[in-house]
Amino acid sequence: MSAELRQSIASPPAPIGRLFQVFGVFSALRVCIIAHDGPDVTSGPSIWIVMPLLNVDFHDPDRNEHPLDVVERLASLRDWIFDRAETDEMSVTSPGRWTDYNVAFTWIEDVEALHVACAFDLKVPDRQRTEVMRLVALINEQLWVGHFDLWSSDGVVMFRHALLLTGGAVPTHPQCATMMKTAVDACERYYQAFQFVLWAGKTAREALDAVLFETEGEA
Repeated sequence: MSAELRQSIASPPAPIGRLFQVFGVFSALRVCIIAHDGPDVTSGPSIWIVMPLLNVDFHDPDRNEHPLDVVERLASLRDWIFDRAETDEMSVTSPGRWTDYNVAFTWIEDVEALHVACAFDLKVPDRQRTEVMRLVALINEQLWVGHFDLWSSDGVVMFRHALLLTGGAVPTHPQCATMMKTAVDACERYYQAFQFVLWAGKTAREALDAVLFETEGEA
């Protein structure tokens, strides 16, 4: 790199300096695109593109209410069966058509997210994990919100979703109720597909097609 180019990077042109002042950012990612005619990329004029790096503090210690307090209050109002053994963890039991679901709400402070997970009461044997993973991938293609996972350590299938509450935001009752409903509805719709793979020996595609056909028939 030539001395001229080093100087250019260290001291951007005046218009760029004014951009720093406009954005109020004095630390920026500076990308220098070189226009040149020869093989030496350090020769020729340079074009400056400045991408400011905004220093955003995602942690807000002044949050008015713990997000799980909102979930707990909603559970009490709706007579849900719940247990909050930890400040940042809470579980809600929801009866379903095929089985009862254990919905776990977790507050993740590091990323300011309210996480919900709904696990199936199904243990996936090692010999069937490949086919179950195929089913998980096919189902996730159908979902607009949230996704299914197979936890390799426990062989448990669960639905997961998260609500970002950056900047000290507090969730509303409708948001928490929708998170709960989304998790249970997804598990209700696809629970049988996992049973078809585990107990009936169907392939992932056969199991999903059977479930979607039944759903369309009910509609």
